[in-house]
Amino acid sequence: MNSLLNRNTFFVKEHVGMFKAANNYDIYDPETNQIILECREDNLGFFTKILRFTDYKTLTPFEVEIRTPQGEKVLTVKRGVSLWLSKVEVFDERDQLVGYFKQRFFSIGGKFEVFDPNDVSLCMLKGKWTSWDFRFVKDDFEFAHVSKEFAGIMKEMFTTADNYALEINPEVPENHPLRLLILGAVMCIDMVLKER
Repeated sequence: MNSLLNRNTFFVKEHVGMFKAANNYDIYDPETNQIILECREDNLGFFTKILRFTDYKTLTPFEVEIRTPQGEKVLTVKRGVSLWLSKVEVFDERDQLVGYFKQRFFSIGGKFEVFDPNDVSLCMLKGKWTSWDFRFVKDDFEFAHVSKEFAGIMKEMFTTADNYALEINPEVPENHPLRLLILGAVMCIDMVLKER
């Protein structure tokens, strides 16, 4: 696992563009204001590109690769065509399945259950319907929090609905696979729940 994933705070900024089909993001270190990870959707098919400009955008498959600015792969987030509820898989830098997220039926605000590769539930990703406020929780313990609330040097940079902060609880051990799943799930929030 890349040591960058042992950080506890990340700022995610989506690339903006008038006619863009791909979902691309940069992840910043809040202390240095530098890009530490790049999230790119480089392998879009022709029909997927066309559907991204229609009401069927949230049904389209995606494959987002998160890598360092030097091109070193950190993880990949994949989903096939989604007709009803999304199931999104996360793979490590060696393309080994780390786990997946499964969207919950009839969840208000968006809810995903996070599983390891052996189908063991690790936590829930719960959100509020009216705002950008998502939490990774299990038994009242919060593993991480994603929100639009910013403090410090990055506040002025992130002002639109497609930019947000991820804070991982320091009690999540370093090099734990849950860190990969949490970062991967952040892509799910934007591409599955908030792009409707």
